[in-house]
Amino acid sequence: MVSAGRMRRLGVTALGLRNGPHRVAVERDLAVPAADGVVLLADRYRPVGLERPPTVLVRSPYGRRGPFGLMCGQAFASHGFQAVVQSVRGGFGSGGVFEALDEREDGLATIAWLKEQPWFGGTFAMHGPSYLGYVQWAVAAEAGPELRALSMQVTASSFRDAINVGGTFALESTLIWVDLTSRMKGPLSGVTTGILSPRRARRAALSGRPLSELDQVATGAQQRFFQDLLVHGPDTPFWDKRDFSPTVSRVSAPVNMTGGWYDIFLPWQMKDYAALRAAGHRPHLTIGPWTHADQRMMRDSVGEAVTWFRAHLLDDPSGLREQPVRLFVTGAGEWRDYPDWPVPGMAEERWHLAPGGGLRPDAPPESPPDRYRYDPEHPTPFLGGPTLLGDTRPSTDQRRLERRRDVLVYTSDVLTEDVEVIGPVSADLHVRSDREHTDFVVRLCDVAPDGESLNLCEGMRRLVPGGTDEGPDGVRHVAVELWPCGHRFRAGHRIRVQVASGAYPRVARNPGTGEPIGTATRTLTASQEVFHDPARPSAIVLPVVRAAERRD
Repeated sequence: MVSAGRMRRLGVTALGLRNGPHRVAVERDLAVPAADGVVLLADRYRPVGLERPPTVLVRSPYGRRGPFGLMCGQAFASHGFQAVVQSVRGGFGSGGVFEALDEREDGLATIAWLKEQPWFGGTFAMHGPSYLGYVQWAVAAEAGPELRALSMQVTASSFRDAINVGGTFALESTLIWVDLTSRMKGPLSGVTTGILSPRRARRAALSGRPLSELDQVATGAQQRFFQDLLVHGPDTPFWDKRDFSPTVSRVSAPVNMTGGWYDIFLPWQMKDYAALRAAGHRPHLTIGPWTHADQRMMRDSVGEAVTWFRAHLLDDPSGLREQPVRLFVTGAGEWRDYPDWPVPGMAEERWHLAPGGGLRPDAPPESPPDRYRYDPEHPTPFLGGPTLLGDTRPSTDQRRLERRRDVLVYTSDVLTEDVEVIGPVSADLHVRSDREHTDFVVRLCDVAPDGESLNLCEGMRRLVPGGTDEGPDGVRHVAVELWPCGHRFRAGHRIRVQVASGAYPRVARNPGTGEPIGTATRTLTASQEVFHDPARPSAIVLPVVRAAERRD
């Protein structure tokens, strides 16, 4: 009969991970007292034969056994670390009710308990993706000097702006997550919900029911967190105890970040990186061609975390790479190492929207605006792009979308040489609408010689009265922050920009009435104008890196 330890090692191998040299023993269901008396359960993995080695703490709402136990427990312990994998409040045997994004107090109580254990060796690290990374930010500034390293993937110190992208509401990803967490109860739920939750969310979003009912359509019951998000916008006190971005600069433990070009949290992960750099820290950053739940990223991040923890908890930096920033440049299909982000030599270039659907670096001529009509009853869809879970390709041919009458398309001439765009991307629009409440969506695409138009990054902005610089003629000057990008437009390709007013169901449709999004029942169409003349030069701002500045 195969031993339990042997089965776990085989499981690690099956996940594509590398086992370390140590045999591993497991203690199940350790009771961790929270401040209010609720008991949280944790499993402890320990390398046999090592006396009080450093600990890796993982706090998860997705269970502490199965794949998470293997990746976050068995794998780390086999490499010489203790690993404590805990189920957060309200799931998998831990007491209380799950309170989404309210993790500071339980996290600090867990750390206090950890430091009191006779097997604690005096230092610890934290690890994990997504929500498991958010719980790290919730406590990192207050964890004490025993915290020596953080390893986090596809996450951010605040989820507020990822849920309210540019003031819109990230409907599909939020619905997926609400359905996912409402069903995470049993040992196999992590597998089944990962497949079924995206389908339930899409079916609910396309049901035609009011926004406030979509959680019930997806999950079978009203979900408090979803309802809270509809009522409490990004600037309300609801977010005060759920936003840890103000504490990032106070975190002294070295941070290793992994992100994906198609991850829903990437823009805000980059803000965390910038805050650490401004505070004088040198975090490591890796961005690959990954979506939020990409298994390649999950697998690779465990190996990177082992290297990071060996450097900062075992005083063995031999495995660290020389440059702290590593980026995969799509279009070129290659990894690059850099000393920082934004990368050296990056220069912003304005590519102006031009009459006749042109896109060019020089200023636009005198020309009338382009017009389209947006109808919330038939919202502009999205094809590919960042999403939480699902089987859609993140980069998808956009030609079907670009044929719609509610999408404007601006395309450059054929490029005579490669153009590399690596860094933050933004749009600078001059627009007018007959609705004070409306949205604008901007998307950057790469057009191949055969006409295929692949989306690279996008951004949204919800307009409200008084929220933008508006001229006497009603033209509003609007800044749109797109996702960061690392891409080579090859010679023979063309650069394309889409402008629309919807991306459904990625973000909720704007009814145009100004009513609260959760209860709005009326909709109004919006007549939109996009200007491109010398006085109102709409443009996309590209972070161009010339060949002489590239790093190999």
